[in-house]
Parts: sequence; C-alpha cells; structure tokens
Amino acid sequence: MRDPRILLTPGLLLVLIAIGGRFTLDRAGFPDLAWVDLRVVGLVVALVVLVVDLTLRPGLRGARRREGWLIATLLFFLFQIASALWAPPASRTGPQTLDLILLGVLTLAFYYWTLGDPDRAIRYTFQLFFVAAIVFALAAIFINGPGEQGRYSAFGGGPNVFVRIEILGVISAIALFMCQRRWLPLLVTPLFLLAAVLSGSRAGLMAGGAVGLGALWKIRGRLKPGPVVAAGIFLVTATIVIWFSAPPAFTSLFQERFVEQTVQEQYLSDRTDIWAAAIRMAVDHPVAGAGLDGFYGLIGVNQMVEYPHNYVLAVAAEGGLIGLGLLTCAVVLWARTVHGGGARPQLTGLAVAAAVFVALSSLFSGDYYDARLFWIFAAMAAAATVTRVGTFPAAGPAREREAVGL
Repeated sequence: MRDPRILLTPGLLLVLIAIGGRFTLDRAGFPDLAWVDLRVVGLVVALVVLVVDLTLRPGLRGARRREGWLIATLLFFLFQIASALWAPPASRTGPQTLDLILLGVLTLAFYYWTLGDPDRAIRYTFQLFFVAAIVFALAAIFINGPGEQGRYSAFGGGPNVFVRIEILGVISAIALFMCQRRWLPLLVTPLFLLAAVLSGSRAGLMAGGAVGLGALWKIRGRLKPGPVVAAGIFLVTATIVIWFSAPPAFTSLFQERFVEQTVQEQYLSDRTDIWAAAIRMAVDHPVAGAGLDGFYGLIGVNQMVEYPHNYVLAVAAEGGLIGLGLLTCAVVLWARTVHGGGARPQLTGLAVAAAVFVALSSLFSGDYYDARLFWIFAAMAAAATVTRVGTFPAAGPAREREAVGL
C-alpha cells in the first residue's frame, strides 16, 4: 500500500473553518473578546500545516495545469475588495473585506491541498461533511429545536445555512457509497432529508432537487431497474415512518411553510421586492456598481435588509458590469476546466454537484461569504480534473508523515 501523498490535518482544519462560518468569541460567551475571529486563528493554523504538507510532498513531474479560472476568481475577489473605495458611508466595508480575504484564502488552500492527492482529499472531505451533517441534524432536532418561526437549525447558524449542510450530507452519503460500495451511508439519508425539511428552506430543497434530477438524467442510461425500485421503496417507507412518527412541530411546519405559505399564499419572504431593489441599484450604477456592501449602505440600512439574497444580483448591484464580467469569466473558465472530469470523472462529478447545489442555493439566500462552499468544492473539482494519475512519483517514507502528526 502506497504512502498517502497529503496530510489530512489541513483538510480537517479547512473543513471546520468552512462549516463554522463567522464565529467570534462573543458567541461563545466572551463579549469582551468579540474582536477575536476564530476563522482567522483557525486559518492561520491550517495554512501553517498546509505549508508543511506542501514541503513533504514529492516533486511534481512537469505538467502544465489549466488555472485560468483561479486567476479570474482571485481578480474577481480583488475587485470586490477594491470596490470598498467607492462604497456608501453606511456600508460595512471592514467585515465584508475580511470575508472576501478569507474566501480567497480558503479557495486557494483547498485547491492546493487537493492537488496533492485528489482521490484521497475529496473522499476525506465528503467523509467530514457526512459526519457534520449527522451532528448538525441531531443537534437541531434534539438540542436546539425550532426557532421563532418553527424552523430548525443548529449551532447558531440560520436555517438556510443548515439546509446546505444537510443536502451536502446527502451528496456525501452518495459519494461514500460510490467510493466504498457500502450501503450504510445511504441508510442515514432519511435523517438528512428530514432535517432539510425541518429547516423550512424552500430554496435549499429546490436546489437539492434540481441537482438530484440533473444527476439522474445524466446517468439514466446506466440505471438498473432493481436498485431503482429498491431505492424508491426505501424512500417511500422512510417518508411514511417519518410522517407518522414525527412530532406535531414537524407536521405543522410542513403544513404552514410548504402548503399554506408557498402553494396557497405564494409567499416568497419578500424576495421579489428585495431583488427588484437590487436590480434598480444595478441600473443606477451600471459600470462599477455601488461598491462593496453598497446594497446595505443605500437600501438595507433603512429597510433592515442585510443583503440582496441573490449572489448574482448582489454582484450586479455592488460590482456593476465589471464585477459581473469577472464572475462570468471565472465561472465559464471553471466549467471548461472541469468538463469531462479529467482522470477521475466520478469524484470530479460529485464535487461539481456539491458546488452547483450551493451555487443554486446562493441565488435565493446568503451573502458573499455564505457562498464559500461553492468556491471550495469548485476548487476541489478543478484540482481533481487537472491532476493526472501518475503525475507524482512515489511518496517518501511513512515516518516523515508520522513526524508531523498524520
């Protein structure tokens, strides 16, 4: 058995930072230390370990990698940061700038960590998200419980972030099944789906459904009747059991959120009004936008709206045509890079599915930093595509890895 080409510690730290979101010590009960951002502390430690990992890796046999998408992405982040120069006075440019810096560093860190051994890195990342989805689901159901609106979440995060973790848990379970050929991960998916419904996030569920249907359409020619029927029976049985054994809070949330508000009242949480305001701002500032966090500085500060709840509209309003052009360039170059999946199409496709799910979810909720999981999985998919099998020579002795805590 060959020695691993990468350390797993950087991946663990990076995933914890990505999942943890914004976490300052005031949330842990230390109001005097509210200025301590644990993301920064954790990322510094992760980068130190990643540097150690990079120095221990075997040399790369001269291979040119397609990284135009990464350059375009970093230029996009830099432009967003620079747009703070013309942002309105009420804009929260300081925190937003920090978010974008951390977002860029996370994207680079995940990319270069994955390059060392994409197969091992992606499988390990999905294992971590699988465990995280279990922990978040159990915490939401048995510890945190429903919030003021009856919607569930965990560890202080919002329902829209919570649903992303749960749907990524479903994708992770499928990834583990495909890699290990064990059914056990799939048996946990009803818990993830239950937690996703309890979040009350209609957009998150629709995004997950869209990705699932797209994946089924792509592999439609390889589907066998037996497994399809078995999966259908399992899901129907799990749905019936959950429906009749769930507490009244679940049925009332489903009835109110998905039937009454969505179907009968067609209530969209004021999204259309917020999006219309973002579009007007984009029209008023067509070239370079209103500046970083300009939506809040001009509109949200008076209407108690944090952000446009649509990643693309936020870029259009605050970055104008320049921002949209850079974002489009980055996404198009990334799509061209990952097209075909390279030497490992299965793993690349799973990472792409996770990235696309978060991207679709970001069209309905979240700010720039909330879309970090898209950039992370996009970076991993690109790294898996551009790294050829056999690019690296055999790794060094295992004791070198053990010396740094693998």
